[in-house]
Amino acid sequence: MSPRPAQASARAALMLQLVPYLVAKEEVSIAEAADDFDVSREQMRAMVRQLTMIGRPGDAGYWQMPNDLFDIDWELLDEQDTIVITNTVALERAPKLTAREAAALLAGLQLARSLPGVGSSDVVAGLLAKLSKGAASAPAEVIVVPPRVDAVRVAVDEALRSGVALSFTYKAPDAEATTRTVDPVKVHIANGEWYLQGWCHLRQAMRTFHLDRVSDLELTDIPITHGDDSVPALFSPGENDIEIRVRFADDVAPLLGDYLDRAIVESSGGITTATLQVADEHSLKRLAARRGGAVEILSPPAARAAAAAWAEAGLAQYH
Repeated sequence: MSPRPAQASARAALMLQLVPYLVAKEEVSIAEAADDFDVSREQMRAMVRQLTMIGRPGDAGYWQMPNDLFDIDWELLDEQDTIVITNTVALERAPKLTAREAAALLAGLQLARSLPGVGSSDVVAGLLAKLSKGAASAPAEVIVVPPRVDAVRVAVDEALRSGVALSFTYKAPDAEATTRTVDPVKVHIANGEWYLQGWCHLRQAMRTFHLDRVSDLELTDIPITHGDDSVPALFSPGENDIEIRVRFADDVAPLLGDYLDRAIVESSGGITTATLQVADEHSLKRLAARRGGAVEILSPPAARAAAAAWAEAGLAQYH
């Protein structure tokens, strides 16, 4: 293959690649670099020499100090045709993340890694390690999954990888516990809550299960046969859903996320009232309690009572 012509646009693109290449190589011959960049040896030598006229402007906009320019080991270049870059013009001074910034990014990566069947854990683990090293100080410890839910999530991930159904006990509010066998399809996170969607062998249909209500989970030897079936939207209404009305200030609406996607919303004087369908009266207790009084459940009374009891139980933990 003949070397490509050293046109101005091509030279500019090559120069942008040359510095990281030389830094990664640490020491490389003119011949090897020319082959890697598909240029002649004379062109590579000219590029290296030109590199020493590039750098970081001084405070007044022109070069002030020798360390403001890239530099090479000239003796090695002239005597041994070897390139060694000796000054990288503050490439080591990459901006550092604050501990808070690193913690936010780490939380997002941990959340992505926690979803069964999503992404490569090796890739995410590598990114987590790099972010930890790149922070200005040690990132704060971040927990994105409650321990009980995490145990269920791990089992779901194993079931998906093994291609087998899950068996577990499911206890919905105000209902008897039932044993379910489910072909897992998806795990969702919505408004801080974790859900499993899958084909329920008992109901012979796709169902959504709140992971907080799952216990005694085991892998079966039953192959998954409905893993490719479509699943309904997470908060789509069901036949036995209950109508609930909530009230909140207009500026709180963005905090309610998916709950309002299918709600009937009425606004007046800066106050919004939303009517929505939910699977059970207890499902909005966390939503109301976590908003510190910004969301009020208007009806039915059982839903108001559930939210109040949940908030009181949380408050009691502080005493």
